[in-house]
Amino acid sequence: MNNKLLVLGTMAYDAIETPFGKTGKILGGCATYIGLSASHFQTECGLISIIGSDFEEEHLNLLKSKNLDLGGVDQLEGEKTFFWSGKYHNDLNTRTTLETQLNVLTKFNPKVPENFKDASIVLLGNLDPNIQLEVLDQMHKKPELVIMDTMNFWIESYRDKLDELIGRVDVISINDEEARQITQKHSLVEAAQDLQAMGPKYVVIKKGEHGALLFNGNDIFCAPGLPLEEVFDPTGAGDSFIGGFAGYLVQQKKISFEAMKTAVIVGSALASFTVQEFGTSALEKMTFEQLVQRIQAFKSLTEFEIELI
Repeated sequence: MNNKLLVLGTMAYDAIETPFGKTGKILGGCATYIGLSASHFQTECGLISIIGSDFEEEHLNLLKSKNLDLGGVDQLEGEKTFFWSGKYHNDLNTRTTLETQLNVLTKFNPKVPENFKDASIVLLGNLDPNIQLEVLDQMHKKPELVIMDTMNFWIESYRDKLDELIGRVDVISINDEEARQITQKHSLVEAAQDLQAMGPKYVVIKKGEHGALLFNGNDIFCAPGLPLEEVFDPTGAGDSFIGGFAGYLVQQKKISFEAMKTAVIVGSALASFTVQEFGTSALEKMTFEQLVQRIQAFKSLTEFEIELI
């Protein structure tokens, strides 16, 4: 197993409004959040994405400074970068999309760089399942681990292709609403069983502020949500989670249920930083020492002694 992590996803600009404030156009996109999270680990991480000529040099330099390989990023001259604008409601669990400009995404033809065609872990971020399959088909051999994410739009509109993709991955990482939508099962345990029957050996179901669940056969691991005094922006939390999850596994060069239990905690810790500031700000300046302290805080949440009579 090598230390290469290949990430497919969007590099984008967002404009976000929450009950705690609003931003102008800021850096976003699932590949951006995933890459920044994974960059905190000993991994050779390459991004596959597409951007327009309006993508700022300072943001390219930021990603390069985190040792992210941008050889798979296509920049189209005279075109605009994908843009999304949204407003979060008071509970921060629901949001309204105000504007979506696909821009360069309509011309996305992903190409895996030669030096990443042997990557041990491939992470297929939330995109059209046809594009996710295109990347998988370009690999020299089946990766050690294929991880995927998706969302309700693809579930509703591209179900056949999505099912084909699910059958080819090892880990599916989705939220509780999406798990229920795919399987038509209210119980998350039953939903996870159905998802595993479709192909993935491991199922991660994210529950926002209430933590995450990891399923593997009959084994279940529950990670808590870390109580935070301030939450400003949940955008990118799920991507930060899976980026940390994958980055940790690459660094450990170990794929097992036990390793993934720790990876879930690591991913949760990174996501907890992301939500405390708008956009990617927290991920950009977070230190590894701060991450270790946050992971310790997660550990202390669930440590207890019990004496059975």
